[in-house]
Amino acid sequence: MALRLVADFDLGKDVLLWLRAQRAASEASGAGSGGSDVLENDYESLRVLNVERNGNIIYTYKDDKGNVIFGLYDCQTRQNELLYTFEKDLQVFSCSVNSERTLLAASLVQSTKEGKRNELQPGSKCLTLLVEIHPVNNVKVLKAVDSYIWVQFLYPHVESHPLPENHLLLISEEKYIEQLRIHVAQEDGNRVVIKNSGHLPRDRIAEDFVWAQWDMSEQRLYYIDLKKSRSILKCIQFYADESYNLMFEVPLDVSLSNSGFKLVNFGCDYHQDREKLSKHLTLCVFTNHTGSLCVCYSPKCASWEQITYSVFYIHKGHSKTFTTSLENVGSHVTKGITFLNLDYYVAVYLRGHFFHLLNVQHPDLICHSLFLTGNNEMIDMLPHCPLQSLSGSLVLDCCSGKLYRALLSQSSLLRLLQNTRLDCEKMAALHCALYCGQGTRFLEGQIIQWISENVSACHSFDLIQEFIIASSYWSVYSETSNMDKLLPHSSVLTWNTVLNFKGYWEKLNSNLEYVKYAKPHFHYNNIVVRREWHNLISEEKTGKRRSTAYVRTILDNAIKVISNLEARNLGPRLTPLLQEEDSHQRLLMGLMVSELKDHFLRHLQGVEKKKIEQMVLDYISKLLDLICHILETSWRKHNLHSCILHFNSRGSAAEFAVFHIMTRILEATKSLFLPLPPGFHTLHTILGVHCLPLHNLLHCIDSGVLLLTETAVVRLMKDLDNTEKNEKLKFSIILRLPPLIGQKICRLWDHPMSSNIISRNHVTRLLQNYKKQPRNSMIDKSSFSVEFLPLNYFIEILTDIESSNQALYPFEGHDNVDAEFVEEAALKHTTMLLGL
Repeated sequence: MALRLVADFDLGKDVLLWLRAQRAASEASGAGSGGSDVLENDYESLRVLNVERNGNIIYTYKDDKGNVIFGLYDCQTRQNELLYTFEKDLQVFSCSVNSERTLLAASLVQSTKEGKRNELQPGSKCLTLLVEIHPVNNVKVLKAVDSYIWVQFLYPHVESHPLPENHLLLISEEKYIEQLRIHVAQEDGNRVVIKNSGHLPRDRIAEDFVWAQWDMSEQRLYYIDLKKSRSILKCIQFYADESYNLMFEVPLDVSLSNSGFKLVNFGCDYHQDREKLSKHLTLCVFTNHTGSLCVCYSPKCASWEQITYSVFYIHKGHSKTFTTSLENVGSHVTKGITFLNLDYYVAVYLRGHFFHLLNVQHPDLICHSLFLTGNNEMIDMLPHCPLQSLSGSLVLDCCSGKLYRALLSQSSLLRLLQNTRLDCEKMAALHCALYCGQGTRFLEGQIIQWISENVSACHSFDLIQEFIIASSYWSVYSETSNMDKLLPHSSVLTWNTVLNFKGYWEKLNSNLEYVKYAKPHFHYNNIVVRREWHNLISEEKTGKRRSTAYVRTILDNAIKVISNLEARNLGPRLTPLLQEEDSHQRLLMGLMVSELKDHFLRHLQGVEKKKIEQMVLDYISKLLDLICHILETSWRKHNLHSCILHFNSRGSAAEFAVFHIMTRILEATKSLFLPLPPGFHTLHTILGVHCLPLHNLLHCIDSGVLLLTETAVVRLMKDLDNTEKNEKLKFSIILRLPPLIGQKICRLWDHPMSSNIISRNHVTRLLQNYKKQPRNSMIDKSSFSVEFLPLNYFIEILTDIESSNQALYPFEGHDNVDAEFVEEAALKHTTMLLGL
């Protein structure tokens, strides 16, 4: 299943077994059953009431006498503690304990069982109590009314020392929220008492609302009030210094006017009829550490033939509405739609019908979201009961009393990637799996193994390109919260009421500002690098290179990248990469370092320069490492050896397979203008010579698929003998080389054709600036072996030019080519043409 639920807490195992052990120990000591007397048939009374910010879980049960007992499970120590016993047969529906466990707030209603009705106060059905529990000293009635009251203690973010004042929220069914300020004092050692029990100061936080949600982790209250039939979402942030602020209010296109009263995450809501919940509207707010804010909404359902739900991406400034038709609905669907917060994703599902995984960070790319329907293993194993999504990735199943941590299953996502036929599902599964793995070597290895066998599996996007970009993004994603805006995550490509706050609110505001002003996007691209790299290569060809210091700085950047890359990879490499200079790729690497560093410095204000430099090196090293990893995987799979670096054998099927994967890597990186590991082009060319017929090979060279490097051509000239076929290959290669490299290669080939090329180049260079002048020098014609007047005259001119040049520029380098060599080459070439 795509969604994996890992139990953090199980009411049956973590509490019930402990209670039974307590009872057995009590009976063995002869002390009687006491307050921990839990019979087998009383298990139904054991229920989770609330999960506090620190993860502690409050539960309640009744003993055989009908007494209500409150207990707490500490998620850190994994120990149970009995907090308080209320010796009346009442039903608890809301409870909260302060962070020091000295105060307990609870709301109870009279038992509905006949003969057990307790008179609380005339005309009241709900009793809200505040109890001192260390030690049990005093019980104060906060409310005795005929409507439901929910309670929730605030947990300050600073918990290093007890605060003198505790804050308690009271949420009334009569549509108002109050905050009580409870001043406590410590007396007689550990005894904690309420100092102002006679009068507790109250603040009215909200009123006239129809829906509210509590975020226990971040201590935020979301609520919706209706103004002229408009639904206005508001948010209040509570702070440790006893203050709170209204952070924003934003209109929502949702219909809540006739929906009744609904609370989310104020403990487990047992008093509502579960059968009615399936047709009740569902609305919840999800946030994460990156500054995203999503409102998920599903209206009341009149018919189960079609489901509609909306997601408001507040941090992006837009929303999306989805409609799906249900098949094989049957007579009735008893469970409603479920929304779960999975940090970077939101899951929407209806068990047995569909599972929708929405990428909330990049909602504009629908292909990054996953939608599965029908009898799929990923949706059939989810719990039957509705799950209550708490902060982060915690979910609570109130029916079973289990608290889960919801995780995305890497293994299921990899199976989906391998088995699905749809490109959009492959794209979504790939990104989802990489998000789960966050750059782990093992996961990348599995994906690369699949890519090497299915490189052409996707038609609408380049699989290698997408993998390289996405995996490199996740490798540095956690370095800073703004990385999402600065680096591309894929190869596929007014609300301003937040004040200047830190933390989450600062990031949310940054997201909104980005949406409002980012035209074009801040994402880094290689346009400047491409232009500068082409300039440097052109200068190299003309011999007019810029200052040596500038080029040296660029090449030093490349050295740092390669050193960083080698430090990340401790094992030996089979493929002969990173073993040659390849100045062009080093220039590209170094330019990318400079440009990406400038890009980060412009947009990452406040991040120190040294950290930015390391982030840049890590990112570019990751790009190169992924390319090496893909090639290594293919190399190992086909069991290739270093002997392929020579030209003394024909290409095998294994070599052709590796040549194909290298060609696909080249295609993927070329459009993005990404650097390749030095040695890549040499290896690619050698494999091309092995595997391709001559006309195909030359076509690949002319079209830029194969790039001739000096290393590859030198090996070709040395390894191949001068058979007719090899002569044709060598000559075709030399003609396609840049002039400077071509001249060096010709000197390695002892052949009349090479001599002819050398002499032609020499004559061309001499005559480029030739101006006819009267010549007085006498030339010794006895050195010429043939009395062919045109040739003799031409040799005479060349000799004169060489003599003049030597006299004018005696210290300049000499080509070791003279007129006699030109004469000899010309005669040999003429002899060959005449067939003599």
